[in-house]
Amino acid sequence: MSHPELQDEFEEYERQSREVRADVVLTTYAAGSGHPGSSFSSVELLVWLYNETLRVDPAEPDAPGRDRLVFSKGHASPALYAVLSRQGFFERSELFSLREAGELLEGHATDDVPGVEFSSGSLGQGLSFAVGTALGARMDGHDARAIAVLGDGELQEGQVWEAAMSAADRGLDNLVAVVERNGVQNDDLTADTKALGSVAKKFEAFGWHPTECDGHDFASIQRAFEEVTDPTVDGPAVVVADTEKGRGVSFMEETRLGYHSRVLSIEEIVTAFEELDVEHRLSDLKRCQSA
Repeated sequence: MSHPELQDEFEEYERQSREVRADVVLTTYAAGSGHPGSSFSSVELLVWLYNETLRVDPAEPDAPGRDRLVFSKGHASPALYAVLSRQGFFERSELFSLREAGELLEGHATDDVPGVEFSSGSLGQGLSFAVGTALGARMDGHDARAIAVLGDGELQEGQVWEAAMSAADRGLDNLVAVVERNGVQNDDLTADTKALGSVAKKFEAFGWHPTECDGHDFASIQRAFEEVTDPTVDGPAVVVADTEKGRGVSFMEETRLGYHSRVLSIEEIVTAFEELDVEHRLSDLKRCQSA
């Protein structure tokens, strides 16, 4: 169902997404390492989830009945951190100590960070954690949802499908998986590493309710989440979201493999900020250089 009355909200979320991408660029530059390309691919989904779907409160991050976001593709944590800080879970100044020893924000998010529910070291484990979380919420009598965000490369892990089978067997209608289908993993195309075929049909065969969307288009994302959170959906649901590594900056989109784990140079940041229409953030770049 189309919702033209949400156009103002969509435009605001697009503005937030550009600012989040600027934070990713700056914080990975300050750290000297990180995964800007993969972080960019998650931005719109995270902005939507924290503004529209997740029932969480930064003032009470450990509330027993809260929804849980399980961010399984942990190497993209700079995007998650940027969104969490904008939601008020911690001070924005923390972003600029990314990956510093002894500081709060590690390269892969840990549950020491307010708002982070899952420590994502090895990939491929998030859906199993989300199944346990959804089952635990039901046993405790809460109506909380667990929403797991996975990269498509993680689907090559057998543990993902054990979790998918368990979720359907237990009828976990408070569980949603979001699979980012950007087609790239680490240093190669997903299809050249191990082809996935139809992700939606695979989950459907395991007893899940599937839907698909453009993971960078807020109207498309809205329609997908309206469907999977409908109370008539029986059992677990999956949103297969088409996304793009480096989305939002042309030279990053064109070299999809190149920016998986490479930070931008100063010259590239200036160009990226022009394309993102966030040139006001260049003052933050100067602070990073002088730190």
